[in-house]
Amino acid sequence: MRIERDQRGDYVLEPTALAEKLSIPPEDLRRRMKLGLVTSLVEAGEGEHAGLRRLTVRCGDEVWRAVIDAEGRIIEEEWRGEPALSRLVHRATRAF
Repeated sequence: MRIERDQRGDYVLEPTALAEKLSIPPEDLRRRMKLGLVTSLVEAGEGEHAGLRRLTVRCGDEVWRAVIDAEGRIIEEEWRGEPALSRLVHRATRAF
């Protein structure tokens, strides 16, 4: 996944790819975004990390974090949160 910037310089992530990174269906991500339940943070690297950016996206218990270079290429990423299978089982048991 390549991360683009819009005319204002804001980072733009393709929603379907981001939903996959967060292990949620794209329609859930869009709904949560409309409700203001998705937050993001951009941090600029300093010193030896100058020119890099760390992007963090949070949606409920899910967190996706990526370090990107000046061209928008992901050079490192990590995920945190409840594993997708565990979340699915949890949702299924709540339905009963």
